[in-house]
Amino acid sequence: MPTIVITGANRGIGLQFARQFSQDGWDVIATARQSSAELDALGVRVEALDLADADAVAGFPTKIGSPLDLFIANAGTNHPMDPDGPESARDWQVMMMVNAIAPYQLGKGLLPKMEQGGKMIAISSGMGSIAENSGGWLPYRTSKAALNMAWSTLAIEAKPRGVTCVAVSPGWVKTRMGGSGAEITTEQSVGDMRQLIERLTIDDTGKFLRRNGSAIPW
Repeated sequence: MPTIVITGANRGIGLQFARQFSQDGWDVIATARQSSAELDALGVRVEALDLADADAVAGFPTKIGSPLDLFIANAGTNHPMDPDGPESARDWQVMMMVNAIAPYQLGKGLLPKMEQGGKMIAISSGMGSIAENSGGWLPYRTSKAALNMAWSTLAIEAKPRGVTCVAVSPGWVKTRMGGSGAEITTEQSVGDMRQLIERLTIDDTGKFLRRNGSAIPW
């Protein structure tokens, strides 16, 4: 039975990943700051994890056994939206930890547990593209750009182990973060990403891709 770790699995995209993989017979380890009724109903293993807590992030890999086939770094935040003022600056620091630093540290910590041929996926965003920057959402954009750099570096570290690391944009999805006016449902987004993940090879490591597999400029 293949094993997957998914962060931020109590709602939205993470919950949908947990649902679909568990339905397909995977051994799912789902993390969240707090579980949800929907996640508990799946009957998967749930581990409490706050990505803003550096000590919790550092200790988490010790809870995971080997072998691990897939890691999806999904958890993230879009707060704050306003970059101005000291309170926003403090929230922005937390965002960088949650969206960029913690995913890398988890990936690095879990790397020794990964099967050769395993895959590590960071759920990024097109807003992390510097080349396609249209302004606005400055804190979120910087956090996702930082995540992309971190994941690109993780790909270099993981390649000798035969582990593929790719940053993927899920699209504009109907979640609490994406809003009800978004383009696609979590079922559509996750279904597309799963098809992409399935066909990824080591030759794709280090790439930044849309859910359909097309490249996003850095």
